[in-house]
Amino acid sequence: MNKLGIYIRSIVLPVLGGAIVGIITSQSIDYNALKQPPLSPPSALFPIVWTILYVLMGVSYGILKSKEQTDKDVDLIYYGQLIVNYLWSFIFFVFKWRFFAIFWIILLAVFVVIMIARFYRKDKIAGLLQIPYLLWVLFATYLTIGVYFLNV
Repeated sequence: MNKLGIYIRSIVLPVLGGAIVGIITSQSIDYNALKQPPLSPPSALFPIVWTILYVLMGVSYGILKSKEQTDKDVDLIYYGQLIVNYLWSFIFFVFKWRFFAIFWIILLAVFVVIMIARFYRKDKIAGLLQIPYLLWVLFATYLTIGVYFLNV
């Protein structure tokens, strides 16, 4: 596959996965009905931010894939964090397991830190492109904890 095809596939996969999760969980999202901690963004911001982050994930993975720098470890951490990421919405919004969601999002943050380290060792730009994702996941961790304690 040529480089353009690699990048297109690498970007479409996380964006499409996120969109599918959003569509499936949309009827269960009660974000606006919950008491929010300080600095909580408006709900309209989330799909915008996640789309940008999914594109950055795809570009980052595409860099490694196009340079033939992926291996089983890289694939496992990359696809593993995507699965953990996608499942958070079900845990938090569909099942309303808000306390469990705290631990789940911490697991996601650990996955993202490991992914950044693995990507960075292979290609600095690929690793650095994941920093906004980590920052957002840490912010989302704060929001998850805040929502839990304000709504118990």
